[in-house]
Amino acid sequence: MQQQPVAIGFLVAEDDPDDRLLIKEAFEELRLANPVAFAEDGVELMEYLRREDQALPGLVLLDLNMPRKDGREAIAEIKADEDLKHLPVVVLTTSDAETDICRTYKLGANSYIRKPVSFDGLIEVIKVLNEYWLQIVTLPAK
Repeated sequence: MQQQPVAIGFLVAEDDPDDRLLIKEAFEELRLANPVAFAEDGVELMEYLRREDQALPGLVLLDLNMPRKDGREAIAEIKADEDLKHLPVVVLTTSDAETDICRTYKLGANSYIRKPVSFDGLIEVIKVLNEYWLQIVTLPAK
């Protein structure tokens, strides 16, 4: 008997409560079975990733400009950690600064996406992220 595949979770690091709500609503609109957890800043993100009582997410969506620990610092910390560096990190931010784009890729980000200005655009981004990262790409089991 074949096992049912486990839905791969998303972990979203976003400090803006309105953006968190819109992202949550986009997942609900798409009726994705993937669990979605939220962290409000980079410190909370790293605490979540280091908890031993739960599975790691399959994909991290990361805003760059957050308090306490920003997205750039979080990427560097994730990619320097032997237990976490395999996690795909997708930057989802309002910044279109070339310096941010280049720096985050140098730090090890897997993708860089500008936040869409409309809810329909956000739905499309979440849909494509789900299709690409969780249906097309083969992720490591660890």
